[in-house]
Amino acid sequence: MSKTNHDTPTGGREPQNIDFSMVLASAVHDMKNSLGMLLNSLDELRQEQADSIGESPRFNTLQYEAERMHNDLVQLLGIYRLGENNLSAHIEEHFVPDFLSEHMARHTPLLEGLGIELAIEADDTNGFFDEDLLTGVLNNTINNALRYTKSKIKLTASEQQGYLVIGVEDDGDGYPASMQHSGTPGFKSLDFKSGSTSLGLFFASSVAQLHSDGERAGSIRLHNGGSLGGGVFEIWLP
Repeated sequence: MSKTNHDTPTGGREPQNIDFSMVLASAVHDMKNSLGMLLNSLDELRQEQADSIGESPRFNTLQYEAERMHNDLVQLLGIYRLGENNLSAHIEEHFVPDFLSEHMARHTPLLEGLGIELAIEADDTNGFFDEDLLTGVLNNTINNALRYTKSKIKLTASEQQGYLVIGVEDDGDGYPASMQHSGTPGFKSLDFKSGSTSLGLFFASSVAQLHSDGERAGSIRLHNGGSLGGGVFEIWLP
């Protein structure tokens, strides 16, 4: 006599409760690590074959797009952790000029390959911030500046009104009026239908807000001008 189970209509298998967001986060984490290894290999290949591919437009495009995807995945993981209330800033003291110099060393091969001039203008000051989170913000901002600049990108750092202000400037056409603002865009304000979600700005402003001192919290500001006359991204950290 055959036995039927009226409680398991899927052929005897127990239904599985799958946390799809966790599955996606795990997949994104693996992709991020793979792209990180790819980027390291591209840097090594550029050094080994400097004469033949150093200024190759196709190679530069490959490295730029791989960097952009890597940055996007870093942001997605950060926003996932933010939604899970599992993203926090580990604040440590850093000498800002050294931090910016070490950070820009990662981008130098691609900048040189694209013929883009790089400058750093930073006060000799210490800052208190999460190095990994701020690196993620700057990676995305510099990658965005690479798309719109004409020939120059500058990193700046100074103390203003009791805040450490780190900026990324370019000599492109600047931000459109709709993007120039101070403060923090909310997640509900992101437009996933337009193809330009401003996800990077949401991530940057979220990272800024994780840095606080008493009642003061960090923020981001976008405007045009600066010393290069193009777009200026600033992150203000207390």
